[in-house]
Amino acid sequence: MTDVLDTAAPAGITVTPLSGHIGAQIDGIDISRPLSPEALTTIQDSLNRWKVVFFRDQDLDHGAQIAFGRQFGELTYAHPHDDTPPDGYPEIYTVDPRRFNEQYGISDEEARRIRKYSYTNGWHTDVTPAVNPPAGSILRADVVPAFGGDTTFTNLVAAYGSLSDGVKQLLDGLRAEHFYGAGGNRLSKVSTFGNKIEKNRLVAHHPVVRVHPVTGEKGLFVNPVFTDHIVDVSPLESRWILDFLYAHLARNEFTVRFKWEPGSVAFWDNRATAHLGPQDLGHVDVDRVLHRVTLIGDVPVGPDGFESQLIEGVPFRSAPVFGN
Repeated sequence: MTDVLDTAAPAGITVTPLSGHIGAQIDGIDISRPLSPEALTTIQDSLNRWKVVFFRDQDLDHGAQIAFGRQFGELTYAHPHDDTPPDGYPEIYTVDPRRFNEQYGISDEEARRIRKYSYTNGWHTDVTPAVNPPAGSILRADVVPAFGGDTTFTNLVAAYGSLSDGVKQLLDGLRAEHFYGAGGNRLSKVSTFGNKIEKNRLVAHHPVVRVHPVTGEKGLFVNPVFTDHIVDVSPLESRWILDFLYAHLARNEFTVRFKWEPGSVAFWDNRATAHLGPQDLGHVDVDRVLHRVTLIGDVPVGPDGFESQLIEGVPFRSAPVFGN
């Protein structure tokens, strides 16, 4: 591993690692235009190595963001519980507290009691209640505050790799149940949104450790927002295991923190990371609007060959998961 510029990148492109385990900034690529084979390979290789890559000063609209994402695979519908993506752009999921509050009739008083600048308030991997969570997510900044509002990412492969062999052996054979509303997610308790989730339940059993389908690396695959419990163990044992893993995956040495600017884009491997939205804006009245597309994912597989099981709902694809 190097702590300097990636000298393997093609001429004119630089890949700058941002921390010891995760995150790299890529410069010299205009991602609003079709990528050259060399640029595409550089981004994919950097993503495999650093798990999340960042671009600055990009000029993207919805169409360009969708076109960029499609060069890496088929895109999902905006979000399993979002039935109002921008007109003509069903792949776009907009992260905007005012839009969310209007969509679900959340009063100003209710909004003050819940997270305002992210649909969830804890570490999470995107849409793990689906049997095939997204392979990757691409998030671009539209409107961001002058201060605060950072996103933090953690490397779940590095977190797993640091564990002792005995703990790895234990985890390699465990499965966990994921669903919306697990982990005390406060947005899921809002009546209209909670009713929508309950009416259209999405539940899956995943391996606690998944094998990355491209790199072959093993990584933790639990998160405090969507993972409810370890199956086939007692509730006390489940809570003990999960509490340990949640604290472990959030350790600083596995993380990188990203400061958003207009034109910033983050592209993360959803199979090997978790992320934490802003934790410092709940008391500040500022605008923060970002737009996300996600790549259709495969069904996770554990070290013992266990494939994730769909318990309720349908796979996450390019069509809406549920009817309006």
